[in-house]
Amino acid sequence: MTTPQDTRPEVPGTPGRPEEIRAVPVRHPGRWVAVVVIAVLFAQCLHLVLTNKDLHWDVVGQIFTYPTVIHGLYRTLLLTVLAMAIGIVGGILLAVMRLSHNPVLSTVSWVYIWVFRGTPVLVQLFFWNFLGAIIPNVGIGVPFGPTFAHWSYNSLVGLFTAATLGLGLNEAAYFAEIVRAGILSVDEGQSEAAASLGLTRGQTLWRIVLPQAMRVIIPPAGNETISMLKTTSLVSAIALEDLTRAALDIGNRTLYIIPALIAASLWYLLVTSVLSVGQYYIERYYARGSNRALPPTPIQKVRAQLAGLRKPGGAVR
Repeated sequence: MTTPQDTRPEVPGTPGRPEEIRAVPVRHPGRWVAVVVIAVLFAQCLHLVLTNKDLHWDVVGQIFTYPTVIHGLYRTLLLTVLAMAIGIVGGILLAVMRLSHNPVLSTVSWVYIWVFRGTPVLVQLFFWNFLGAIIPNVGIGVPFGPTFAHWSYNSLVGLFTAATLGLGLNEAAYFAEIVRAGILSVDEGQSEAAASLGLTRGQTLWRIVLPQAMRVIIPPAGNETISMLKTTSLVSAIALEDLTRAALDIGNRTLYIIPALIAASLWYLLVTSVLSVGQYYIERYYARGSNRALPPTPIQKVRAQLAGLRKPGGAVR
Protein backbone atom coordinates (compact mmCIF):
# COMPACT_ATOMS: atom_id res chain seq x y z
CA MET A 1 0.00 0.00 0.00
CA THR A 2 1.38 3.35 -1.03
CA THR A 3 0.70 6.78 0.29
CA PRO A 4 0.22 9.98 -1.74
CA GLN A 5 3.70 10.98 -0.75
CA ASP A 6 5.10 7.76 -2.27
CA THR A 7 3.32 8.29 -5.63
CA ARG A 8 4.15 11.99 -5.86
CA PRO A 9 6.26 12.57 -8.99
CA GLU A 10 9.66 14.03 -8.57
CA VAL A 11 9.96 17.65 -9.62
CA PRO A 12 12.75 18.21 -12.11
CA GLY A 13 15.68 20.00 -10.54
CA THR A 14 14.69 18.95 -7.04
CA PRO A 15 17.52 17.11 -5.30
CA GLY A 16 16.79 13.54 -4.32
CA ARG A 17 17.52 11.82 -1.04
CA PRO A 18 20.97 12.80 0.23
CA GLU A 19 23.59 10.13 0.47
CA GLU A 20 24.49 8.69 3.85
CA ILE A 21 27.25 10.55 5.62
CA ARG A 22 30.38 8.51 5.95
CA ALA A 23 31.92 9.35 9.31
CA VAL A 24 35.69 9.34 9.05
CA PRO A 25 37.41 9.17 12.44
CA VAL A 26 39.75 12.04 13.13
CA ARG A 27 43.35 10.95 13.23
CA HIS A 28 45.54 12.03 16.09
CA PRO A 29 49.15 11.38 15.12
CA GLY A 30 50.37 13.53 18.00
CA ARG A 31 48.81 11.13 20.49
CA TRP A 32 50.65 8.17 19.02
CA VAL A 33 53.93 10.08 19.08
CA ALA A 34 53.34 10.92 22.74
CA VAL A 35 52.53 7.27 23.51
CA VAL A 36 55.75 6.12 21.83
CA VAL A 37 57.85 8.69 23.69
CA ILE A 38 56.27 7.76 27.04
CA ALA A 39 56.75 4.04 26.32
CA VAL A 40 60.43 4.56 25.52
CA LEU A 41 61.01 6.63 28.65
CA PHE A 42 59.17 4.10 30.79
CA ALA A 43 61.21 1.24 29.32
CA GLN A 44 64.44 3.11 30.04
CA CYS A 45 63.42 3.83 33.64
CA LEU A 46 62.33 0.23 34.16
CA HIS A 47 65.61 -1.04 32.73
CA LEU A 48 67.56 1.30 35.04
CA VAL A 49 65.60 0.19 38.09
CA LEU A 50 65.91 -3.52 37.35
CA THR A 51 69.54 -3.66 36.19
CA ASN A 52 71.30 -1.08 38.36
CA LYS A 53 73.14 -3.07 41.01
CA ASP A 54 73.84 0.05 43.06
CA LEU A 55 70.19 0.22 44.10
CA HIS A 56 70.63 -2.95 46.21
CA TRP A 57 67.03 -4.13 46.19
CA ASP A 58 67.87 -6.85 48.71
CA VAL A 59 68.97 -4.13 51.15
CA VAL A 60 65.81 -2.15 50.38
CA GLY A 61 63.74 -5.17 51.43
CA GLN A 62 65.64 -5.50 54.69
CA ILE A 63 65.31 -1.80 55.54
CA PHE A 64 61.62 -1.83 54.57
CA THR A 65 60.76 -4.14 57.46
CA TYR A 66 63.46 -3.02 59.90
CA PRO A 67 62.04 -2.46 63.44
CA THR A 68 63.31 1.12 63.59
CA VAL A 69 61.61 1.94 60.30
CA ILE A 70 58.35 0.34 61.46
CA HIS A 71 58.50 2.40 64.67
CA GLY A 72 59.16 5.53 62.61
CA LEU A 73 56.17 4.68 60.41
CA TYR A 74 53.97 4.35 63.49
CA ARG A 75 55.14 7.74 64.75
CA THR A 76 54.52 9.29 61.35
CA LEU A 77 50.96 7.95 61.24
CA LEU A 78 50.30 9.09 64.81
CA LEU A 79 51.61 12.57 64.02
CA THR A 80 49.39 12.72 60.94
CA VAL A 81 46.26 11.73 62.89
CA LEU A 82 46.88 14.11 65.80
CA ALA A 83 47.92 17.04 63.61
CA MET A 84 44.87 16.62 61.37
CA ALA A 85 42.59 16.35 64.42
CA ILE A 86 43.96 19.65 65.73
CA GLY A 87 43.75 21.15 62.25
CA ILE A 88 40.14 20.08 61.64
CA VAL A 89 38.82 21.23 65.02
CA GLY A 90 40.84 24.44 64.95
CA GLY A 91 39.96 25.09 61.33
CA ILE A 92 36.22 24.81 61.96
CA LEU A 93 36.46 27.19 64.93
CA LEU A 94 38.57 29.67 62.98
CA ALA A 95 36.20 29.54 59.99
CA VAL A 96 33.18 30.21 62.20
CA MET A 97 35.05 33.06 63.89
CA ARG A 98 36.07 34.48 60.52
CA LEU A 99 32.44 34.52 59.35
CA SER A 100 31.17 35.93 62.65
CA HIS A 101 29.60 39.38 62.79
CA ASN A 102 31.69 40.06 65.90
CA PRO A 103 34.63 42.21 64.72
CA VAL A 104 36.89 40.96 67.53
CA LEU A 105 36.41 37.27 66.66
CA SER A 106 36.77 37.84 62.91
CA THR A 107 39.91 39.95 63.40
CA VAL A 108 41.54 37.38 65.71
CA SER A 109 40.81 34.63 63.20
CA TRP A 110 42.19 36.68 60.31
CA VAL A 111 45.40 37.48 62.20
CA TYR A 112 45.90 33.82 63.16
CA ILE A 113 45.45 32.65 59.57
CA TRP A 114 47.72 35.43 58.31
CA VAL A 115 50.54 34.53 60.69
CA PHE A 116 50.45 30.74 60.38
CA ARG A 117 49.94 30.71 56.61
CA GLY A 118 52.58 33.38 56.10
CA THR A 119 55.45 31.58 57.86
CA PRO A 120 57.02 28.24 56.84
CA VAL A 121 55.97 25.18 58.81
CA LEU A 122 59.64 24.30 59.37
CA VAL A 123 60.17 27.65 61.10
CA GLN A 124 57.13 26.99 63.26
CA LEU A 125 58.51 23.59 64.24
CA PHE A 126 61.77 25.21 65.32
CA PHE A 127 59.80 27.88 67.19
CA TRP A 128 57.82 25.39 69.27
CA ASN A 129 60.92 23.30 69.90
CA PHE A 130 63.09 26.18 71.15
CA LEU A 131 60.37 28.28 72.82
CA GLY A 132 61.67 27.10 76.19
CA ALA A 133 64.71 29.32 75.70
CA ILE A 134 62.58 32.45 76.26
CA ILE A 135 59.77 30.89 78.31
CA PRO A 136 61.51 28.41 80.63
CA ASN A 137 58.45 27.98 82.86
CA VAL A 138 54.74 27.81 82.10
CA GLY A 139 52.38 28.63 84.94
CA ILE A 140 48.75 29.23 85.86
CA GLY A 141 47.98 32.27 87.94
CA VAL A 142 46.90 35.90 88.02
CA PRO A 143 48.74 38.36 85.75
CA PHE A 144 51.22 40.39 87.84
CA GLY A 145 50.07 38.32 90.81
CA PRO A 146 50.68 34.95 92.45
CA THR A 147 51.19 31.77 90.40
CA PHE A 148 49.20 28.74 91.49
CA ALA A 149 51.12 26.12 89.50
CA HIS A 150 54.02 26.11 87.08
CA TRP A 151 55.91 23.59 84.97
CA SER A 152 59.12 23.55 83.01
CA TYR A 153 58.46 24.16 79.33
CA ASN A 154 60.95 21.54 78.19
CA SER A 155 59.38 18.89 80.41
CA LEU A 156 55.86 19.89 79.40
CA VAL A 157 56.51 20.24 75.66
CA GLY A 158 58.79 17.49 74.41
CA LEU A 159 59.86 16.81 70.84
CA PHE A 160 56.71 14.90 69.95
CA THR A 161 54.43 17.54 71.49
CA ALA A 162 56.31 20.35 69.76
CA ALA A 163 56.00 18.56 66.43
CA THR A 164 52.28 17.95 66.97
CA LEU A 165 51.66 21.59 67.88
CA GLY A 166 53.70 22.89 64.97
CA LEU A 167 51.96 20.73 62.40
CA GLY A 168 48.45 20.92 63.88
CA LEU A 169 48.30 24.67 64.46
CA ASN A 170 49.70 25.32 61.00
CA GLU A 171 47.14 22.98 59.46
CA ALA A 172 44.31 24.77 61.30
CA ALA A 173 45.06 27.95 59.36
CA TYR A 174 44.78 26.17 56.01
CA PHE A 175 41.78 24.09 56.99
CA ALA A 176 39.95 27.22 58.15
CA GLU A 177 39.96 28.54 54.60
CA ILE A 178 38.71 25.18 53.30
CA VAL A 179 35.81 25.18 55.76
CA ARG A 180 35.03 28.83 55.05
CA ALA A 181 34.82 28.12 51.32
CA GLY A 182 32.53 25.17 52.00
CA ILE A 183 30.22 27.24 54.22
CA LEU A 184 30.04 30.06 51.68
CA SER A 185 29.12 27.55 48.95
CA VAL A 186 25.79 26.82 50.71
CA ASP A 187 22.97 29.09 49.62
CA GLU A 188 21.97 31.70 52.19
CA GLY A 189 18.37 30.68 51.77
CA GLN A 190 19.14 27.52 53.71
CA SER A 191 20.14 29.54 56.77
CA GLU A 192 17.14 31.84 56.38
CA ALA A 193 14.78 28.87 56.18
CA ALA A 194 16.38 27.33 59.27
CA ALA A 195 16.02 30.62 61.15
CA SER A 196 12.35 30.80 60.21
CA LEU A 197 11.89 27.38 61.78
CA GLY A 198 13.38 28.61 65.04
CA LEU A 199 16.83 26.99 64.80
CA THR A 200 19.70 28.80 66.45
CA ARG A 201 22.86 29.77 64.55
CA GLY A 202 24.72 26.83 66.07
CA GLN A 203 21.98 24.36 65.16
CA THR A 204 21.78 25.79 61.65
CA LEU A 205 25.52 25.48 61.19
CA TRP A 206 25.74 21.94 62.57
CA ARG A 207 22.56 20.44 61.08
CA ILE A 208 21.96 22.39 57.88
CA VAL A 209 25.06 24.18 56.57
CA LEU A 210 27.95 21.83 57.38
CA PRO A 211 26.32 18.65 55.97
CA GLN A 212 25.76 20.44 52.65
CA ALA A 213 29.23 21.99 52.72
CA MET A 214 30.92 18.62 53.18
CA ARG A 215 30.88 17.84 49.44
CA VAL A 216 33.03 20.97 48.97
CA ILE A 217 35.17 20.40 52.06
CA ILE A 218 35.98 16.70 51.62
CA PRO A 219 38.16 16.81 48.44
CA PRO A 220 40.64 19.44 49.70
CA ALA A 221 40.51 17.91 53.19
CA GLY A 222 41.63 14.59 51.74
CA ASN A 223 44.43 16.33 49.89
CA GLU A 224 45.49 18.07 53.10
CA THR A 225 45.60 14.72 54.92
CA ILE A 226 47.85 13.20 52.27
CA SER A 227 49.99 16.33 52.28
CA MET A 228 50.23 16.20 56.08
CA LEU A 229 51.53 12.63 55.91
CA LYS A 230 54.43 13.85 53.79
CA THR A 231 54.90 17.08 55.74
CA THR A 232 55.61 15.08 58.88
CA SER A 233 59.02 14.31 57.37
CA LEU A 234 60.04 17.85 58.40
CA VAL A 235 60.04 16.82 62.07
CA SER A 236 63.33 15.05 61.40
CA ALA A 237 64.87 18.54 61.46
CA ILE A 238 64.17 18.78 65.21
CA ALA A 239 65.65 15.30 65.83
CA LEU A 240 62.32 13.51 66.16
CA GLU A 241 62.63 10.01 64.75
CA ASP A 242 59.87 9.59 62.23
CA LEU A 243 59.91 7.42 59.11
CA THR A 244 62.29 9.70 57.21
CA ARG A 245 64.66 10.16 60.13
CA ALA A 246 64.73 6.42 60.83
CA ALA A 247 65.61 5.66 57.21
CA LEU A 248 68.30 8.35 57.14
CA ASP A 249 69.88 7.06 60.36
CA ILE A 250 70.08 3.57 58.90
CA GLY A 251 71.52 4.95 55.66
CA ASN A 252 74.15 6.99 57.49
CA ARG A 253 75.23 3.99 59.56
CA THR A 254 75.35 1.48 56.72
CA LEU A 255 76.20 3.91 53.87
CA TYR A 256 73.17 2.56 51.96
CA ILE A 257 71.53 5.97 51.80
CA ILE A 258 69.68 5.53 48.50
CA PRO A 259 68.24 2.10 49.42
CA ALA A 260 67.11 3.53 52.76
CA LEU A 261 65.38 6.45 51.06
CA ILE A 262 63.75 4.07 48.58
CA ALA A 263 62.39 1.97 51.45
CA ALA A 264 60.95 5.06 53.14
CA SER A 265 59.46 6.24 49.82
CA LEU A 266 57.76 2.88 49.31
CA TRP A 267 56.11 3.20 52.72
CA TYR A 268 54.92 6.74 51.87
CA LEU A 269 53.54 5.54 48.53
CA LEU A 270 51.74 2.64 50.20
CA VAL A 271 50.08 4.78 52.86
CA THR A 272 49.15 7.59 50.45
CA SER A 273 47.58 5.01 48.14
CA VAL A 274 45.41 3.72 50.98
CA LEU A 275 44.43 7.29 51.90
CA SER A 276 43.61 8.08 48.27
CA VAL A 277 41.24 5.10 48.09
CA GLY A 278 39.56 6.18 51.33
CA GLN A 279 39.24 9.73 50.04
CA TYR A 280 37.59 8.48 46.84
CA TYR A 281 34.90 6.55 48.70
CA ILE A 282 34.25 9.41 51.14
CA GLU A 283 33.84 11.84 48.23
CA ARG A 284 31.53 9.34 46.55
CA TYR A 285 29.43 9.11 49.73
CA TYR A 286 28.94 12.87 50.00
CA ALA A 287 28.23 13.21 46.27
CA ARG A 288 24.90 11.40 46.65
CA GLY A 289 22.91 14.61 47.04
CA SER A 290 24.49 16.47 44.12
CA ASN A 291 24.78 13.78 41.43
CA ARG A 292 21.91 11.76 40.02
CA ALA A 293 24.18 8.78 39.49
CA LEU A 294 27.14 8.03 41.70
CA PRO A 295 30.50 7.76 39.94
CA PRO A 296 31.55 4.15 39.41
CA THR A 297 34.02 2.58 41.80
CA PRO A 298 37.36 1.27 40.45
CA ILE A 299 36.03 -2.29 40.62
CA GLN A 300 32.93 -1.27 38.65
CA LYS A 301 35.13 0.43 36.04
CA VAL A 302 37.21 -2.72 35.60
CA ARG A 303 34.06 -4.84 35.25
CA ALA A 304 32.68 -2.44 32.64
CA GLN A 305 35.92 -2.61 30.66
CA LEU A 306 35.94 -6.41 30.77
CA ALA A 307 32.29 -6.55 29.75
CA GLY A 308 33.02 -4.25 26.83
CA LEU A 309 35.87 -6.44 25.66
CA ARG A 310 33.55 -9.47 25.59
CA LYS A 311 31.16 -7.76 23.14
CA PRO A 312 31.42 -8.58 19.41
CA GLY A 313 34.31 -6.73 17.89
CA GLY A 314 35.90 -6.07 21.27
CA ALA A 315 34.61 -2.50 21.32
CA VAL A 316 34.41 -0.93 24.72
CA ARG A 317 31.21 1.02 25.10
